[in-house]
Amino acid sequence: MKIVRYRHHDAEFYGALEDHSVRPLGGGLDALKAVAGAPALKLSEVELLAPSTPTKIVAVGVNYRDHAQEMGHELPPEPLLCLKPPSSVIGPEGRIIYPPQTSRLDYEGELAIVIGKRAHHVAVKDARRYVLGYTCLNDVTARDLQRKDGQFTRSKGFDTFAPMGPVIATDIDPSDLQIETRLNGERRQLSRTSQLIFGCEELVSYISHIMTLEPGDVITTGTPSGVGPMKPGDVVEVEIEKIGCLRSTVVSAAS
Repeated sequence: MKIVRYRHHDAEFYGALEDHSVRPLGGGLDALKAVAGAPALKLSEVELLAPSTPTKIVAVGVNYRDHAQEMGHELPPEPLLCLKPPSSVIGPEGRIIYPPQTSRLDYEGELAIVIGKRAHHVAVKDARRYVLGYTCLNDVTARDLQRKDGQFTRSKGFDTFAPMGPVIATDIDPSDLQIETRLNGERRQLSRTSQLIFGCEELVSYISHIMTLEPGDVITTGTPSGVGPMKPGDVVEVEIEKIGCLRSTVVSAAS
């Protein structure tokens, strides 16, 4: 199933994407079910939103072997974590605002895990049961501020710095998916999730032993090599096999 969150007649709903239509789903992310008698809507009749509303986004750094090599880092012995605020989330076709505080704004295409039910001290072998599915995310980063601050809160925390979507793909194996990032149609990142240092189940388990994960929370699994700068007017696309393509446009803060 491909789950979407959408706006229709000024109200927000979850739905199942079926070809070019959306079938409404009832309940929360931990208990979604079909709505009896509800007609399907044409995709053109709805506005797709970010597919979940996380209480937190847990970002994992240096988690692709090729990216670690690109940066000249040794492979980390355990996952490196930081947090992005819920206010950074925007949906597909959203606008990334280039803030005046930075002079270097980078894309980072990533596979993101969406939590389906409350996870606390979860074993690796049980982790998949707590995952609703997977989506695309652009971990937008003000690189100069990251270097200046020596930590990631400001550089990754601005409004609009977490484009996410377009769907949550529920029944896929995340262990070997192609991930590609394009800037104005030109490929900039290309890798496979088989290059992850810490896989999805390991990350869910590890993080759940630090903080409780709630339904809709998101774990971004790291970015492959090829990160680079964006500027106002650029269009960036993050496409992941079996999930879809997340498209965003960069705009200046004055736009």
